[in-house]
Amino acid sequence: MGKVVDEQREVKRSRYAVAAVFAVHGAVTGSFATRVPWIQDHAGVSAGQLGIALAFPALGASVAMPLAGSITHRFGARNALRGLIALWTLSLVLPSIAPNLLTLCLALFVYGATAGMADVAMNALGVEVENRLGRSIMSGLHGMWSAGALVGSAAGTLAAHLGSDARLHHVLAAAVLTVVGVLSCQWVLDLQPAEDEEPPPRFALPPRSALLIGAIGFCAVFAEGASLDWSAVYLREQLETSAGLAAACTTGFTLTMAVARLAGDKIVDRFGAVRTVRASGVFAVLGGLLIVLADHPAVAMGGFALMGLGIAVVVPLCFAAAGRSGSNPSLAIAGVATITYTSGLIAPSAIGMLAQATSLMVSFCLVTALSCGLVAFAGVLRPGERTKVGRPDAAVPGPRP
Repeated sequence: MGKVVDEQREVKRSRYAVAAVFAVHGAVTGSFATRVPWIQDHAGVSAGQLGIALAFPALGASVAMPLAGSITHRFGARNALRGLIALWTLSLVLPSIAPNLLTLCLALFVYGATAGMADVAMNALGVEVENRLGRSIMSGLHGMWSAGALVGSAAGTLAAHLGSDARLHHVLAAAVLTVVGVLSCQWVLDLQPAEDEEPPPRFALPPRSALLIGAIGFCAVFAEGASLDWSAVYLREQLETSAGLAAACTTGFTLTMAVARLAGDKIVDRFGAVRTVRASGVFAVLGGLLIVLADHPAVAMGGFALMGLGIAVVVPLCFAAAGRSGSNPSLAIAGVATITYTSGLIAPSAIGMLAQATSLMVSFCLVTALSCGLVAFAGVLRPGERTKVGRPDAAVPGPRP
């Protein structure tokens, strides 16, 4: 009995530790995003060149994500996450010191590669902790990521308002976040591969199950990327609002997503992943309809809020389902992460190109149509059985610490 209690305590500690790592990961993203204008000026690149450079983080992540499984297998989950989160936080410094387009592209490639590998490692650990607790925690973990991004962006906004050099800002932020991230990893589960376990391939195509799950994530992340990058523009151009009100719409969308993710685990535990995603899809579709039919800013803002509410828990549930979809959770999670990163990359440009050819309203008709996919294909997120720590008749899945 004492051993079971100790294991339960260890798993609970690991939950909070992984949550802290998620928050650190999000804070790096928020810190970078707010200083992009400074980085653009320092590198001396045009808006078009900046658009090219900003494609490199997703490219780096897509290339590097499949490596996360072999790194974890070689060094163990705790050491792998410790090293990868440190590389990710330290890479924050690179874009701000890039003097031209070429070095900026290289810096952003490394920035994205380290982000992607850390993303896979921390999601894999989150899924393992969720399995051992026997209840949903992935939505809350991604909510912590959103909270971290808000904190990082708030600090970055303050630094920009004070006219701070982004190089100094990012050095200080990277130092603080590296310390917090590395220390937090001390309490995550120290999973080790079994002695007879074959190392995963360095590069491999994701399993078919991950492709199906990733398709759901693609729809959600496409809507997220479109709303984040184009909600303010939509209000300005379609409804002729002020810049302040347009910016408030984007902030409201982000806050809605963060709050919904933090509260999402209780809903998932009560209704299950499939019913939750189907209901979420309905909210997202209703939000999309309000956006495209809006003739007043308040209606459109309500639509974007519903969109945020509808897509908030989908990606966390995709990672959770991927982690239980087969014999190689890291490979499945890497596959889902790659698909969602790709969606986040193409969504803003796809919306822009369609809007240029037609209108922004037509672009968000596409977003609304993709949101219907959440309702139609939610069944692929049907989870395998979780095994709660402490049940005497259950075998805990996955490698043991």
